[in-house]
Amino acid sequence: MALARIPTDPFTMAQELLSWDPLRRAQLSRNNREMVFAPQVDVRETPDGYVITADMPGVKEDDIDVHVEEGRLTISGARHETKERDDETFHIAERHFGTFTRTFVLPREADLDKIEAKLERGVLTVTVPKRADAKPRKIEIKAG
Repeated sequence: MALARIPTDPFTMAQELLSWDPLRRAQLSRNNREMVFAPQVDVRETPDGYVITADMPGVKEDDIDVHVEEGRLTISGARHETKERDDETFHIAERHFGTFTRTFVLPREADLDKIEAKLERGVLTVTVPKRADAKPRKIEIKAG
């Protein structure tokens, strides 16, 4: 029985722990070909708000749902497998299909009424602006 290699370098250990993604585990299906599809997501803050970008190649706009409820933004949808034909044989099948859901807790300064989403060239971009009263502003100091 072989023992698993345990990294002794703390940086390697941290990298291995942080790269673990339980959403990418295999899901058995017909011919053991279907894998769980979980879009890769970036979340960044700008001075005006937050931008969530998700890679969704092959996902149609009608198959995506973006909604906000109780301070949580949820992106869900599905990427469907192309139908096999009787006269075809797959030699390599690496693409992932299935349903997905990603939920993000929004900060208090998010303006929930002005959230926008667009899908362009397989990339979903959700823009969450900050409320005007939550943005930093300079306070003028008046002379005596």
